[in-house]
Amino acid sequence: MASTDKPTDHPEHGKEIPPPKPEVPAGNYFVLDVALRVLLFAAALTAVIVMVTSEQTKLIPGLGHRKAKFNHTPAFIYFVVALSVAGLYSLITILASASVILKKIFSPKFLIHFAYTDVLILGLVASATGSAGGVAYVGLKGNKHVGWNKVCSTYDTFCHHVAGSLAVSLLASVVLVFLSWLSIFSLHSRPTTPTPR
Repeated sequence: MASTDKPTDHPEHGKEIPPPKPEVPAGNYFVLDVALRVLLFAAALTAVIVMVTSEQTKLIPGLGHRKAKFNHTPAFIYFVVALSVAGLYSLITILASASVILKKIFSPKFLIHFAYTDVLILGLVASATGSAGGVAYVGLKGNKHVGWNKVCSTYDTFCHHVAGSLAVSLLASVVLVFLSWLSIFSLHSRPTTPTPR
């Protein structure tokens, strides 16, 4: 039979090499990740609270007292629901990232799941911000071609609340972009584990 070059009398011969333990990526990825997710939660919560409290009652000549409220517009309702989902998502992922920091062990699946779900939530927040922003713009400027009157000259406090909520939701969208980039960059720069021979 063919001879082997490996010595058979070596004390370590025949023992399997244990696979290396997964390590947390360099650069304190998860510390930065938790910080961004806390910022996302704060932005989502602020946007929802400001939008929900945007209520104003005005006396309109010939129409009596009229109230402007977020739940009178489907786009604003969608906005509140979408930002509430983003806030809940940020809470769940804060706990997931914090558990990685505390246990000092992590699976690359965390990064893959974060990369996918961050993009999904980004799409949700961006679409809600865009739809609410479109309605808010018509309320601010009106549309003389179709006869839509601007209402922000009447409901000024209501419109200021809506504008503030939209601005904070834009911040939430930017944070989600950074989170997506961070997950993808960390996956790309993660050291590969050597294959056992």
